[in-house]
Amino acid sequence: FLYLAGQFCCGFFVILILGNFWFLAVLYLLWLYLDWETPCAGGRRSQWVRSWTVWKYFREYFPIHLIKTSDLNPNHNYLLGFHPHGVLVAGAFGNFCTGPSFKNLFPGLTPYLHIMPIWFGCPFFREYVMSAGMVSASKESVSYVLNKEGGGHASIIVIGGAEESLNAHPGSLTLNILKRKGFIKMALKHGAHLVPVFSFGENELFKQVANPKGSWLRNVQEKLQKIMGFALPLFHARGVFQYSFGLIPYRQPIHTVVGSPIPVKRNLNPTTEEIDDLHALYLQKLRQLFEEHKRNYGIPEHKSLIFE
Repeated sequence: FLYLAGQFCCGFFVILILGNFWFLAVLYLLWLYLDWETPCAGGRRSQWVRSWTVWKYFREYFPIHLIKTSDLNPNHNYLLGFHPHGVLVAGAFGNFCTGPSFKNLFPGLTPYLHIMPIWFGCPFFREYVMSAGMVSASKESVSYVLNKEGGGHASIIVIGGAEESLNAHPGSLTLNILKRKGFIKMALKHGAHLVPVFSFGENELFKQVANPKGSWLRNVQEKLQKIMGFALPLFHARGVFQYSFGLIPYRQPIHTVVGSPIPVKRNLNPTTEEIDDLHALYLQKLRQLFEEHKRNYGIPEHKSLIFE
């Protein structure tokens, strides 16, 4: 969906260049040059955009819910690890970029959803995603948020990234996380408390063409991901007036459960052992969060998370 929206915005920009409005395109390129670093410096959110009525219908369609399990003291900064990626990342967008749910449950905290830097190179589209509260997933961007004085800021990072979207099959509980430790290092360097977040129902929104590891399709998808920086899962769901085929996601409830914070002391130069220890603790807390809540959201008792 980000890909399609980005392509539309880029197409519109090309029309400006080829049409009689080339001067507008030149002015925008100048603006783009001057504003290039903004996605790495907290972005430029708009409460008006975040409060659009369309987002209310978006959240109610599935519906999307945000569940709080513990208070988050606004005197601290936090790094929230979001799982799983799914195809749409609907829970992350619906809960952290639209509506009042996060603000009401966690007063005093400002959420920043980090997405791939490539999207901020798309003309016009970058303005839209920044207005919704999205910022770059670069190290500089995460550091900017977590380094803010006085606390009250929360970086939300989809830990599994684009690679994990290729595992987004209904019923899948596989997370790409064992080798992903950069977010742990960032939390240590800035003393940001870690918070595991699991979004139940995220993988149920679409059906994806079978792509087991080692298959020709998966190999092609992984190679394209390395080249382009984002994955291309082949998915389908329902249509507008029928349920057999289309690109509209299924109406499956999404419950995004925010876990308890893991206190982190600031350590500007963490050792590999310290990073590994905190990573292991994070995995333990994430698994514990999943096990405590899976019964509430239709996950069979024998099913557990798989870390890869």
